[in-house]
Amino acid sequence: MLTSPGQARGKNRITSSGLHPHCEKCHNQHCKIPVDIPTSCVFISCHLQCGAAFHLCKEDEHRLLCPKETVPCINSGYGCPMTMTRQRLAQHLEVCPASVITCTLEWNRWPVNETDTTFYRNALQDPDCMSHLDLAMALRDQKLLFSSIQMKTLFPELIEKMEEPEVPLDGAVGGVDPGSWESQNLNPEEMLENSLNGEEVQELTQEERLALAKSKDVACLENYGMWERMFAKEKEGCKQTVKNLEDKSCPTKDKEDTRVTAQNSHDAEIVRTGLAPWQDGVLDRLRKEVNVAEYNMYLVHNGCMLINFGQLAACTPKEKDFVYGNLEPIEVQTIHSFNVPMSYRAKRSHLKDPSKLVKKTDQNVDTSDLGIAIEELPKANEVETTLLCCLERELKGHQICETVGIDGLYVDFGTQTYDFHSAPFKSDASLADVVADQPQNLHVQIQTECVTRRHNKSCSAFTYLCCHAFRRDEYPWHFRNVHGDIQSCLTGWFLQRCPLAYLGCTFSQKQFRPSKYRATVSYDTDLSTFILQPDVAASLYKGVRTVNSERKRARNLDSLSRLPFEILHHIVSFLDSVSLGRLSQVSQLMREVCCTVLQQKGMVSLKWEKKTYSHGGFTWRARKKTWEFSTLFSPVDKWVFEDMPPMAEHLKVCPFYQKEIRSEPVALPSMTDLQDRRGEFQTLINSVFTADKAHGQ
Repeated sequence: MLTSPGQARGKNRITSSGLHPHCEKCHNQHCKIPVDIPTSCVFISCHLQCGAAFHLCKEDEHRLLCPKETVPCINSGYGCPMTMTRQRLAQHLEVCPASVITCTLEWNRWPVNETDTTFYRNALQDPDCMSHLDLAMALRDQKLLFSSIQMKTLFPELIEKMEEPEVPLDGAVGGVDPGSWESQNLNPEEMLENSLNGEEVQELTQEERLALAKSKDVACLENYGMWERMFAKEKEGCKQTVKNLEDKSCPTKDKEDTRVTAQNSHDAEIVRTGLAPWQDGVLDRLRKEVNVAEYNMYLVHNGCMLINFGQLAACTPKEKDFVYGNLEPIEVQTIHSFNVPMSYRAKRSHLKDPSKLVKKTDQNVDTSDLGIAIEELPKANEVETTLLCCLERELKGHQICETVGIDGLYVDFGTQTYDFHSAPFKSDASLADVVADQPQNLHVQIQTECVTRRHNKSCSAFTYLCCHAFRRDEYPWHFRNVHGDIQSCLTGWFLQRCPLAYLGCTFSQKQFRPSKYRATVSYDTDLSTFILQPDVAASLYKGVRTVNSERKRARNLDSLSRLPFEILHHIVSFLDSVSLGRLSQVSQLMREVCCTVLQQKGMVSLKWEKKTYSHGGFTWRARKKTWEFSTLFSPVDKWVFEDMPPMAEHLKVCPFYQKEIRSEPVALPSMTDLQDRRGEFQTLINSVFTADKAHGQ
């Protein structure tokens, strides 16, 4: 027996949500309604024993909320492969390998003054210069700065000019043979002008047109396109005219005679009422019949024909051109919602009274006025000049050689040119490429200044970013140990330098070490961060011999590699992230061992690539997932002072500490003043005693 859909819905009584009428509104955990197929279903408990009880039809909904349901990590789309119960998602996010944070701490460095180069020159000559934390970090920042400065943006006139080979353009189909232009001494521009002025130009026959269509040796593509656009507009206008004539014509044959007699009047009426570009008064009718947007669009598409037929002047005045409608002035309101702090603002020149300024004269000055040949002019230093130009752009927003507006009345014109030994530069050359073959030198100070983004940093200082990525549970320790404990205390606290460093002394000593173990803080130039190197006792190196790294047989493995895989896995579980990254580069075996702890101590990120399509568009897509270890060393909760002699012991042997021994007494300035004023003091004392005696009598 067949039933209709309406009878089936009435029998089962299933709502639009897929639940029974009673089950949809039932929230009683101890529901005892008997099972009735049309209205309700059986009452069950969660099979995962989460404590929830519900009707059977609500089981699918409960699985979306059950805390004991196994679900993937919410960062599964970013590479996390782990699955867990829903109640552990929040706890897992703290150690999720795909929850990666990038450190965005900024710090500034000022350029080195020309008078303070003695210390930097002596420091770089030291063979152990990279052991100095502040010096190694400054060299890293300078390397990044030089790589980011492109010579093309600062000195475009000193860039090599690449000679591009001339590529012959294939001719377009149509047009006139260039040989005929030379024979007739008539260029395409003159032909176009003559056609617009009404002069007759010799037309081509059908055979000549077919020959030109098959030929590919046709030049003057730009003029051909212009002709095609003009002829296309005229063709469309002719089609519209024919259509209007057909609509106005009478279909009956009885009125043929009257139409012939009234042909002139009928044509005049078409001319007065049509919208073709050659009809009189077309612009006036358009202003009345269409809106402003359609009128402007008509002028854009038919402007050339309107000019040819005299409907529109070639140089149309503004009052007769596009119709903008009624314009109303709009009040401009400026809202100042944030005041820039004055604590870190560069000095600005204030406007002065023009009448009190020194009079200036216009005069052209050139290097030829010096009386020196161009070859004998001194060459500029690439680094110093480039940094000067970069700071000039940052401070004032323009280059030195550009026109500068002092105020609303005066404008300074200046041209500054430079000549370098390494010029001309390549088009893609950076400052690092230019100074790659030159001796290493430091051009930024070793002291850093941390300035937040809320301050105005338009000053002569270069800004750097940390840009290291860490897991969410690693980032607090990185910021505390690296930036808070080490980097911010390098000047005089964590790293103590000789007080005579300004004279050229390069002596320094590290005052702190971790409290739980002995280790030395150093700067890794490959990772561009600070690391801890444990101090291993010399007794542990006894009996250790160096084995050739290019080993292929198992019997030639070192003692560590001979250990079982399970023991190696247990050993690497105690290592920090930076040690795991180093150990994974030792051998293939160690790489496989380190991969076993990637999910617990590593991090995963997506590597994006740019895909360009044939039509010129592009999109970004995730190419692969990359696993890696961060640069975090073992967390240090407390630092203690290192056992080392005080700085006074170094000053006894410092070559820059010059003692000046004096054996003759020297009168202090206060003693000379007392001798000069001794008479005044005695006069004052005598006056006091005289007053006391008079009072006693």
